[in-house]
Amino acid sequence: MNAADPAIQRLATARALLLEPYGLDETHLHRALASVFEHRADYADLYFQYTRSESYSLEEGIVKSGSFGIDQGVGVRAVSGERTAFAYSDDISSDALMQAARTVRSIAGSGSGKVVAAGHLQTRPQKALYGTDDPVASLPATQKVRLLEELEQAARALDPRVKQVMANLGSEYDVVLVARSDGLLAADVRPLVRLSLTVIAEEGGRREQGFSGGGGRTGLGMFTADLLRQYARHAVDMALVNLQARPAPAGIMSVVLGPGWPGILLHEAVGHGLEGDFNRKGSSAFAGRIGQRVAAKGVTVIDDGTIAERRGSLNIDDEGNPTQRTVLIEDGVLRGYMQDSLNARLMKAELTGNARRESFAALPMPRMTNTCMLGGGADPEEIMRSVSRGIYARNFGGGQVDITNGKFVFSMAEAYLIENGRLGTPLKGATLIGNGPDALTRVTMIGNDMSMDLGIGTCGKEGQSVPVGVGQPTLRIEGLTVGGTGG
Repeated sequence: MNAADPAIQRLATARALLLEPYGLDETHLHRALASVFEHRADYADLYFQYTRSESYSLEEGIVKSGSFGIDQGVGVRAVSGERTAFAYSDDISSDALMQAARTVRSIAGSGSGKVVAAGHLQTRPQKALYGTDDPVASLPATQKVRLLEELEQAARALDPRVKQVMANLGSEYDVVLVARSDGLLAADVRPLVRLSLTVIAEEGGRREQGFSGGGGRTGLGMFTADLLRQYARHAVDMALVNLQARPAPAGIMSVVLGPGWPGILLHEAVGHGLEGDFNRKGSSAFAGRIGQRVAAKGVTVIDDGTIAERRGSLNIDDEGNPTQRTVLIEDGVLRGYMQDSLNARLMKAELTGNARRESFAALPMPRMTNTCMLGGGADPEEIMRSVSRGIYARNFGGGQVDITNGKFVFSMAEAYLIENGRLGTPLKGATLIGNGPDALTRVTMIGNDMSMDLGIGTCGKEGQSVPVGVGQPTLRIEGLTVGGTGG
């Protein structure tokens, strides 16, 4: 590799931030890994991280809060069979590193001992899905505040019924370095920005809200004046629609899901059930079903961590493996699960580059990156015309899912009644109730308008939160239960 290789450049940045200021080099990393292998272990790794983050919040026309933080440290992990030992320190030093290594090697008495710490750590070629500039340092504070003020002004100018505007701007610069007992040394530099907007509109004593926003692995320059106006229009339109909404009917009916963000239902109701750990333990509704039909024909679901500048994308996962485009369900047939190294080894499956952790102080586990259903051949207007009476869900709010059986309950943030193939009355209080695996078998029409969300998603699992992306085309699903209070 030459000096212009992205992997070399990112490694140089990681060394400059995470090793050199503390008198560390690859020799110290090898020494720590070798210490773990004084007892028998199957695998060990070191995960160094430096994170600089900043956020500003606006409410009532005033930026009321701002925060800036730097977090850094190292996590040391040893794996023996199904057992994992883990220790971490926010002190990056040779002494702290060796102390953590001695702590985790206590687990390593029953490992196979077949893997030993490599004498020389080596890098491998990597892709470059996003830039390496620090978004926190990309604009002065006055311009960041001005972004929020412009967003608020754009929202209020759209309609006098807008009574309250809340906005948040966040940016993050994350540098990670992974050293593994098989000799791999890998680094990533991960920028991330996010802008969110909530508006509250009032009419006749009734108050309703709308929201919008976006972001990605890029700089704050993505938030142009045109994009701010789009966010404002989207949020205000949602709030005004909800002012006119009437109680949603209840019952079993046809449901049409809009493109983009409604893929959050797919993420929650199906995606988590396709993560390797749940399937290895047999707790997922999809466990043991590879090769079986689990969805209607035409349904193809992928997890893709390689989409340029997307919020859920990564050059490498948090074990140093390259991310990839993984086909989970193909034309309705289950093809595989998302894997990290531990679960892939125990399941005798291929790695998929889905190991993720919230920080150096957390263990990696198989997690989604950008999860979406691919488009089909139907025109979205044709899908709408095909429904005599049903619900159109344009936007979702919160939801709950039971991974073991796939049962879900999701609230719709923006929904409409479909009558005689046309969009009708806006609805409030609508919920979708169903079972994820069952819902996939009820998909009858798939639109040709697949799109990703705007870049605002965050996924929680076992107390850890990581940025993700979702996406889907317009979908028609038959026989879903809609909860509501209307007739």
